[in-house]
Parts: sequence; C-alpha cells; structure tokens
Amino acid sequence: MSKRLIAAVAALSISGSAALAQEIKVGVVLPYTGIGAEFARQMDRGMELYLKLNADQVKPYTITLIKRDSKAPSGAEAKVAVQELLTQDKVDALAGWVYSPDAIASAPLITAGKKLAVIMNAGTAFITNLAPDFVRTSFSMWHAGYALGVASAKTLHAKTAVVAYSDFPPGKDSLDAFKAGFEANGGKVIDAIPAGGPGAVPDFTPFFQRAKDEKPDVLFVFVPAGDHAVAVAKTYGALGMRAAGIKLIGPGDITQDIKLQAMGDAAIGLITMHHYNADLDNPQNKRFVAAWRKDYGADSTPDFTAVGAYDGMAAIVHAVQATKGKMDGDAAVKSLLGWKFDSPQGPITIDPETRDIVMNEYLAEVVKGPDGKLHQKVIGQIDRVKDECKAQAIGPCAPKK
Repeated sequence: MSKRLIAAVAALSISGSAALAQEIKVGVVLPYTGIGAEFARQMDRGMELYLKLNADQVKPYTITLIKRDSKAPSGAEAKVAVQELLTQDKVDALAGWVYSPDAIASAPLITAGKKLAVIMNAGTAFITNLAPDFVRTSFSMWHAGYALGVASAKTLHAKTAVVAYSDFPPGKDSLDAFKAGFEANGGKVIDAIPAGGPGAVPDFTPFFQRAKDEKPDVLFVFVPAGDHAVAVAKTYGALGMRAAGIKLIGPGDITQDIKLQAMGDAAIGLITMHHYNADLDNPQNKRFVAAWRKDYGADSTPDFTAVGAYDGMAAIVHAVQATKGKMDGDAAVKSLLGWKFDSPQGPITIDPETRDIVMNEYLAEVVKGPDGKLHQKVIGQIDRVKDECKAQAIGPCAPKK
C-alpha cells in the first residue's frame, strides 16, 4: 500500500471518529402505547420541530433520540426504560416523562447515572428535589393552580369552590395549590373530591353531581388532559352546571388544544390558567404553529405538552453547546441554571435555585370564533411565575437540609 493511500485511510479513520464523537444521544422516556400515546406523539413532534427549525443552533453536533416506551403511568416501565438507556445505550442525557409517577420512580436512577434529565411534562412540584440532575421545562401544578386560586378570588370574585381531581400526585398537588391561593385571598374550598385516576377515564357524573348539590361559585377540576378533559366538559354540560350558576375552572389541562374542538359548546365559557395555548399572540408562537401545521397537517395543532418538549430540546441543545459536547451531568445542569429562552409560550428561564421553569401564566376563556371553532382568549396575564410550592417551602417542596 502506498504512503499516500495509507495517509488517506488514516485521515478517513480520524475523520470518521470525529464525526462519531459529534453524536449526542438523548434517551426519551414517553408512553408510546396506552392512554398516554397521544401525549407522546405531541412531544415527539415538539422535539423534532425544535431540531428542524433551529438546525444552526445544533451544529456541529447531531442529536440522536433513543426512544423507550413507559406504557402505563405506574412508574415501573419508566424505571426499566431509564435503566436500559443509561447502562445499555450509554445516553448523554435523558428527557420526557409525561406522568409524575414515572419521573418519581426514575429519580434514584437519575441520581446514580449523573446525566442531565429534562422533565418535559410531569407536573408534581417536588420531583426536581428528588434528583440533582432533574431540570424542568414544563410546569409544576403549583404554577397554574396557585395563580388560579388567587385569580378566582380576586378576578372572578368567587367565594366558594369545590375541587375535583384525578387521584394521583399531580392531582393532589393541584388541589393543594388552588386551595392555598384561593383561601389566602378570602375564598373557601368547601369540598375536595377524588375523581378517578389517570389510567382510565372515569364516569365523572357522580363526582360532579356531588359538586352541583353543594352549589359552589366555581368547580375547579384537574385531570391529566386527553380524553379525561373531553369527559369533564361533556359531563359539566350534561348536568346543566353552568345554568345552575357554577363556573368550571382549572389549569389548561382541561382545555388541551388537541381536544378542544371535541368538547363542543359545553366548553364555551370555561376559565383556565396556564402557560400555553395555541392561540397565544406572539411571534415565536405564530412561527411554531405555522411550522407545525405545515409539517403535520392544516387541522393539527400543538399543545402544552408539545411546547414542554420543544423547550426541553432547546435546553438540551444549549447544554450540548455549553459543555462542548461532553455533557458531564453536573456541567450540563449548571449550564442551564438561569438559562433564558424565547419560547412559543413567551419568555422562560430556569430558576437557578430550584431547577424549575419560571414563566408567564395566562388566564383564558374558551370562546367560539368567527370560524365556528373554539379558541382560548387571554383575559389576564401574570408574568414570571415561579413554582409557589418551592417559593413557600411547603412540605416536600422544601429544600433538603
């Protein structure tokens, strides 16, 4: 073999090694089958769209998504998935988690694995306290719940409320958050009703009838979005609760964009507090929604789960660039403390104290537009909202000593 050929082969080998070294493997844990599959599709699309729209931000690295199915929201399958991603696939970072039990079960492995783990949806407030490498780009139930409690008393002038909630950690968090904000401002929660779980859509009729009989000013409902949300709106309408003078309110989970049209006129007048809806009027969201409909269909729409994933991928790309592709867990997390990003939901930042997102919350009302479709009209806004559970150091949200 000639010296020239040997040199060419060596150069090719070095070049190939360098190219391989540029790959960043991100393990994604989402419920690709089962009741959460629709969420997983939204979040996949959110991640993909960020990488497509921001290709220049990714270079010279290549992001490879290695996906694992967390299936049912029990935590067991998610824990196995995280173990495999860390030990077999040797991922550089982890992301995903629709359901809080899945993120909670994964926490010990995240701590042991020492890799950046970006929570793109799971909303139980204390999760980020369970592992030092957790960073959240979605929300905690306290962001919207506490803010809506305050707004219900001050803006909606409600005096009494009943809370109905899906009986798992985010539901209990949502109850506590709303009650804290509402009662601190003169309201009174007169009943709290566990209303089924996240694994299957229950018949909400007995729960809502109980609430109707108690005649509160508002019925605050938390469910894990999806088909649960459609059932909430339809049951509220079927029981004539609006005519009875009871206003339906909740976090934006009950008016998820991809389910809104299926709710029909029963959803008109619903009041929510949330960080995102597809109708938000800002340049980043208009670009995001237009690109989404171009790629996924004119009748498709992103929702808050998609935005949590979009922002989460932006955070991962920032960490990749900041660590020059090394993605050491401590360095990657440190690079995101105080990180700022202009998201489709508005400006966001990561709280350097809690590793939780800080963002705007929007008070919105469901209205029927001139196009005959349901839309979410912003009627109020609170800027730079922190996770109030950690701000007040309540229960497990208090920092570990």
